[in-house]
Amino acid sequence: MAFFKRLSLLIVLVAIGLAVAGTWFATHPLLLRTSPLEFTIPPGTGLSGSARLIADAGVDFPPWEFSLLGRILGKAADIKAGSYEIESGVTPLRLLAKLTHGDVSQGELVLVEGRTFRQFRAQLDADPDLRHDSTGLTDREILARLGAAETNPEGLFFPDTYLFTKHVSDFDVLGRAYRAMHLHLADEWAKRKSNLPLYSAYEALTLASIIEKETGVAADRSQIAAVFINRLQSGMLLQTDPSVIYGMGENFDGNLRKRDLLADTPYNTYTRGGLPPTPISMPGLAALHAALNPPVSDKYYFVAKGDGHSEFSRTLDEHNRAVARYQKNKGKTG
Repeated sequence: MAFFKRLSLLIVLVAIGLAVAGTWFATHPLLLRTSPLEFTIPPGTGLSGSARLIADAGVDFPPWEFSLLGRILGKAADIKAGSYEIESGVTPLRLLAKLTHGDVSQGELVLVEGRTFRQFRAQLDADPDLRHDSTGLTDREILARLGAAETNPEGLFFPDTYLFTKHVSDFDVLGRAYRAMHLHLADEWAKRKSNLPLYSAYEALTLASIIEKETGVAADRSQIAAVFINRLQSGMLLQTDPSVIYGMGENFDGNLRKRDLLADTPYNTYTRGGLPPTPISMPGLAALHAALNPPVSDKYYFVAKGDGHSEFSRTLDEHNRAVARYQKNKGKTG
């Protein structure tokens, strides 16, 4: 009988010791090889595998002890995949909570209105928080990977701020931006003003991309849209410099000369009627809305005033006077 009493006491003492040791382990800060420290848990990785990955990444703890803690707390099946970032002072309990809540570390990419797809790709390639799966692919190959029906990517990606789990594929951002543009474009196209000289949502996207490049001033955006709509309806040339510049590609050195306006390309709206064959930038929502909901206007011309705003004119004579006043020998006209 005394033996069983001593055995029971020993079991109780061991249990108390384990509880104390477990509590100490769970609540004391972990030693990290670096701070902050990043690691990634792939999809399908269980608690034991996650513990080993975390230890290999530079967290100084026995993986079995962390796994045991998770099982005791009933969290073994709750580990979320993703990239994580921890700093000095983190305890096993806080780390376990982070893993089970999916508190992943995030990167951020800001896609600015008016940028081209070439600039977007450069931005993706330079982002250290993304996995660069699109690098080396052609534009068409990227569109094919996205399941896109289009063959030219320009204008198809919606400018916005995109948050993402660190080390995710850049196709995650590409796909979200592509789907966002299609959703916004479809919505604006469905709410468009009647009797516009635009025969597809893609044409509206192309016009919006020009409007985006012509001004960043909200007060002028709808008026510029009205000018271009008036020109399209009357059969006038659009004569928009940003389209010409886009068509010049890397040959554009920052100065648009008269010979550039006379050199015919598919994007030269001084030599070719109608819209260019594709968008020339990635337009934002305001430019999409302006292109499809222009106000009634009798203006056919505009010129930059030099302060970000534009001067609008009804006749060529009025426009020429405005050019002489604001932009003679130094600016762009539309």
